[in-house]
Amino acid sequence: MQYWQKRYLENATGWDLGEASPPLKAYFDQLVDRSMKILIPGAGNAHEAEYLHKRGFENVHVVDWAPKAIENIQERIPSFPSEHLHAQNFFDLDGQFDLVVEQTFFCALMPHVRAEYVQKMHSLLKPNAKLMGLLFQVPLNDNQPPFGGNAEEYQNLFSDLFQIHYMETAYNSIAPRSGNELFILLQKK
Repeated sequence: MQYWQKRYLENATGWDLGEASPPLKAYFDQLVDRSMKILIPGAGNAHEAEYLHKRGFENVHVVDWAPKAIENIQERIPSFPSEHLHAQNFFDLDGQFDLVVEQTFFCALMPHVRAEYVQKMHSLLKPNAKLMGLLFQVPLNDNQPPFGGNAEEYQNLFSDLFQIHYMETAYNSIAPRSGNELFILLQKK
């Protein structure tokens, strides 16, 4: 936690786009059920949560274990329900969700906990619910976040517990990430 808290306190958040990522916005824009329960783990400054909130989604939850990240959300979006802001470790979170949004959380986790991430995602999703988002498809770092990967690794990791509907290079990534992001849509088995 100290590592991430320090990053937010020092505003050393180079991954933060300052807005919701275009591939995620495109997916959100086609959603019609504004009552669905959505989780964004490792949400950071939660631009995706803000985007959904401003479009009338009433049941968006964010979790981040850096208190400063949660404070930033509260300051920037005062109308966001405080009971939907969870300042805690993702792996300690309880609940059931219709959709979980993956945006730079998976790549921040040490690779040895990826199988645990998959198990936790499976437990947090309602039957037939979906995990949607972006994963990096480049090697990146070995000793500190962000950690990368590739489609074959991800398919092996997720295929036992999830039906893989889509895992392809995102066509609408921001320029610096173009060709480096996989858009995923996985459904709980």
